Amino acid sequence: MLKPMLNLDDISRQVLHNCDISDAYHAGMFSICGLALRLRDLYKWEKGLPAWEESDSAKVLEWIEAKENKWEDYPEDGFIKLTINGEKFDPFDTIGINTILEPHQVFYGAGYARSLKPTFFLTEVTEKTNYNGNIVYTLGRELARDLLTIPALTQDDCVILRQESATLFLWDSIFYIKKSARPALKFALDSCGLKNQEPKALQPHLTKILTVLKDNYIYHEIGELHDTDFDRKIWREVIAAFPYSPVEYLARAVKDLLADTNKFGTLQHISRERKTASLAFYAAFLDGLAKEFFPELLTSFQEFTQTGDWKAIDQAVASGHKTAKQHAAVITDLYKEGVRKNDNKWAESEIQKQLLGK
Repeated sequence: MLKPMLNLDDISRQVLHNCDISDAYHAGMFSICGLALRLRDLYKWEKGLPAWEESDSAKVLEWIEAKENKWEDYPEDGFIKLTINGEKFDPFDTIGINTILEPHQVFYGAGYARSLKPTFFLTEVTEKTNYNGNIVYTLGRELARDLLTIPALTQDDCVILRQESATLFLWDSIFYIKKSARPALKFALDSCGLKNQEPKALQPHLTKILTVLKDNYIYHEIGELHDTDFDRKIWREVIAAFPYSPVEYLARAVKDLLADTNKFGTLQHISRERKTASLAFYAAFLDGLAKEFFPELLTSFQEFTQTGDWKAIDQAVASGHKTAKQHAAVITDLYKEGVRKNDNKWAESEIQKQLLGK
């Protein structure tokens, strides 16, 4: 029996409608600088530009003004159901929608990201593989997306690698890297055989760099799927209870560190496979709360650059996992106590006090 044809243009239009609504009502969660960077990525995607190409500022500003004017016209509760081959789907029914799309090598993503921002995307599938029992979708051309440039994620117990978004994310990570992280980045690029590290010289090698980093993204998500030290149900309750707050960022940072340091995650995979460049990229891009919670990784990496001794890395990973497990227990216990007291404000204050010292 022939598969019914999909009207991808129509499906893309519907997904983009929901993307615009989400962006319109959640743009305020970003700082001015953060929103500008995300609009810049969205502009590049919409115009089909490579990650490194910067358009004339006047054109970009004109596009941003038009985008923001369009956002003003959307109702707050205006998410639409997706109509595919005459059947209507809730926009968060990823299983139902992908049952229709997957035979056509198309993938639909939907869920709630940082600060509970709804996020949607529609892409072409380039590969579906099995990583030790974990289904991994590698996605290609993006047909619809919102403000969020997310390189990888989990959905319906599968790992999703978004190559177009990952390329934009990687370029931004390199281009805007902090001065303190540049030695690790140099070591990573040297390990890839890239001696000329000027931005223009790196442009034709971005795909090669992404290939090196691909497993970092994938094994982070696999590690998250298999993490049992921060109960997933409790973690989601914490995120829902404290959106757009220091507690949300703490919970996410702890969950990420557990994912990277458990036996299924990024760092143990890197160590097992002796992936020097991948380790260096990990050290270069470690930032924010993750860096604060996991200082031993950078100390051991500095030693590694001199000795090549993986034992120091293994010890740091074990120490980082222990710290993250302790932090997860603190968040869990204080959150549950807050529920018992019916006092989220108390829980929020205590979690920040114990993990941030304020």
